[in-house]
Amino acid sequence: MTTYHHTDIDGLTVFHREAGHPDAPAIVLLHGFPTSSHMFRGLIPALADRYRVIAPDHIGFGHSSAPSVDEFDYTFDRLTEVTTTLLDRLGVRRHALYIQDYGAPIGLKIASRDPERVSAIITQSGNAYMEGFTPFWEPLFAYATAPGPDTEPAVRALLTEEATRWQYTHGVKDVSRISPDTWAHDQPLLDRPGNAEVQLALFRDYKNNLDAYPAFQQYFRDSQVPLLAVWGRNDEIFGPDGAVAYRRDLPEAEVHLLDAGHFALEDQLDTIAGYARGFLGRVLG
Repeated sequence: MTTYHHTDIDGLTVFHREAGHPDAPAIVLLHGFPTSSHMFRGLIPALADRYRVIAPDHIGFGHSSAPSVDEFDYTFDRLTEVTTTLLDRLGVRRHALYIQDYGAPIGLKIASRDPERVSAIITQSGNAYMEGFTPFWEPLFAYATAPGPDTEPAVRALLTEEATRWQYTHGVKDVSRISPDTWAHDQPLLDRPGNAEVQLALFRDYKNNLDAYPAFQQYFRDSQVPLLAVWGRNDEIFGPDGAVAYRRDLPEAEVHLLDAGHFALEDQLDTIAGYARGFLGRVLG
């Protein structure tokens, strides 16, 4: 069964979900915006019979601490440091990664900085190539380049319930398969006092992740880490070209484009869990 934990790291509470035998091979699930480890609520039990599954909430998300921007440096480098410290506290030295959206730069910073740490990667709309970016990103990059009253309203609009609901439902063949509990869970957390400033800070910092893409790609070429991409072909945030691009540096990468959108686990859980179990079984033994 899944258990729920809170760990103190430098005065911050980091929440994580965990399941599986503590001596089993570990897989760490890293969520994206605007959600939390809640997005993995179905995948965790689907993997826990074979693996130790750990899914943290990033600082500013879910049940982890959400200090103000004056109290915490909201950058992806800082989120990476917190995640690495959590894994060290849990005694998880070597592990596979499942990365999605914001989880991608965090996980790939961990992997590229310490390649021996990561045994395999599963990416679900977790980008590492410029090909993955869609027109969705134009107002975000405009804001990151020149924050101000002319660019900020367009990105603040991404924090509304309408935008959160769209992230779950766009590109979905049968919207009746998407539970409204998803955005009902995420939106109140986005609406916490001060959280808009937190998200704006991360929006501004996201463009700095692109500077790390050459290092990520060099890591792929050098390590030939086993990689599975399970990606919504209808994703209007990170397009399917971002999945195919992994094969440039990892020719053996396994790529599956699903009839889904950005949060493909919501309507393709069984398919993704099947691909993940088969892939991990082959590459981890």
